Amino acid sequence: MENIVSFLNSILWGPWFIYGILLIGLFFSIITRFLQIRHIKDMFILMFKGEKSEKGISSFQAMSIALSGRVGTGNIAGTATAIAMGGPGAIFWMWAIAFIGAATAYVESTLAQIYKEEKETEYRGGPAFYIEKGMGQKWFAIIFAVAALIAMLILMPGVQSNAIAGAVENAFGMESWITGIIIVVLLGAIIIGGVKSIANVAQVVVPFMALAYILMAIVIIFMNISEVPAVFSLIFSSAFGAQEVFGGIIGSAIAWGVKRGIYSNEAGQGTGPHPAAAAEVSHPAKQGIVQAASVYIDTLLVCSATAFMILFTGMYNVQNEKAAEGTDPFIYVGEFNENGLTGEEQITFAKSIKEGAAYTQWAVESSLPGIGSSFVAIALFFFAFTTIMAYYYIAETNVAYLFSGKTEKIFIWIAKIAFLIATFFGTIRTSDLAWAMGDVGLGLMVWINVIAILIIMKPAILALKDYEKQKKEGKDPVFDPRKLGIKGADFWVDYNDKRKNK
Repeated sequence: MENIVSFLNSILWGPWFIYGILLIGLFFSIITRFLQIRHIKDMFILMFKGEKSEKGISSFQAMSIALSGRVGTGNIAGTATAIAMGGPGAIFWMWAIAFIGAATAYVESTLAQIYKEEKETEYRGGPAFYIEKGMGQKWFAIIFAVAALIAMLILMPGVQSNAIAGAVENAFGMESWITGIIIVVLLGAIIIGGVKSIANVAQVVVPFMALAYILMAIVIIFMNISEVPAVFSLIFSSAFGAQEVFGGIIGSAIAWGVKRGIYSNEAGQGTGPHPAAAAEVSHPAKQGIVQAASVYIDTLLVCSATAFMILFTGMYNVQNEKAAEGTDPFIYVGEFNENGLTGEEQITFAKSIKEGAAYTQWAVESSLPGIGSSFVAIALFFFAFTTIMAYYYIAETNVAYLFSGKTEKIFIWIAKIAFLIATFFGTIRTSDLAWAMGDVGLGLMVWINVIAILIIMKPAILALKDYEKQKKEGKDPVFDPRKLGIKGADFWVDYNDKRKNK
């Protein structure tokens, strides 16, 4: 099993794809004239303006669901793993993919709004919908929907639940299977209520936990304020191979920074467009701009909080993944210690610390003894739990794309059951296998979605220009696809007709 998963990852995450995703983000940044800078004010104004309706959720709720997916294990365990395998320089490349990825997030989320549908009691949309309507290729849309179901229902929930179980065991000594049962019971109670229930939980939990986590990082930064210049110097020098210790792993710094950056901020992955489509807005570009902000919040704030806590305290090891078999792979060993160990015993113990959430727990514990492990475990629980909720919503949306009527309802219940089983089994799997399977799921979705949005990006660019034109005229932008020559946006044609008849 592990060999198969490893082989698939070598194909999906080859070096040319790593660099390709950076170039694609840069391309979208240039073609949108770096909207992630020009519209930064609009990002945060629009975030709180959209109103929810009977069939749609507010812009803030849509962003909260998207953040639920983005702010998760990747922010705590993923950031730590990026440092462990790519050195401190990996953080720079996480920042880079977030900055240019914000433009990618705009494109995919705006396309989701343009081509969304009104299905029964709620709005539905996402890559499968815009692939069919924008490309006219239903077979390709079905491939994405199936890939999304495999990823969201089977491969990726286990990454989140596995990280929760590991952190809870480290902090409280609770066995993984018990944690798994608790997660499944809570999750089941929420997902039965559908998107509105998920949105209501996400809009409360995500901002609160993210703020608490960032405040903890600020406390630790102030406790180590004299180290700020040195840590920034370490990040930037390591990113470009100029730092002596980490100079030999620049390729790993880029690869792990980009891979874990995409895993965390999800720009281009095709997950963010699903909740974006459910928002009640008057113009697709509005929600696209809001979703770009969620990438910033995820990586530049939450991932950076983790990175700074780890780097300020020195609680990390760095490995050379290309080290010859049988040789010591560690090129840097952190300051982990237990019960006053010294010499080789201390080094052996430090090497035994598994990369991931444990680094963050040790970092907080070293600064604030007695609360570090439990604080990170609780933060990780909320972050990862809300991410699992977002995964379910994405899976349900793709079931709704593939089926309708009574068949849809049957398959939604099958999806609920499969999802809860996969989540539970994730808690008792090895973390290496859980992450590797998650990477396969992520890779499948990124490949299909990125190809699609490169082909059908034009409507998103036209929507941005239309939004900017109406803003200059002092209007509250309203979208009319007929004026822009955009075909297949049937929801918006009906929306405008109803608005005119009122």
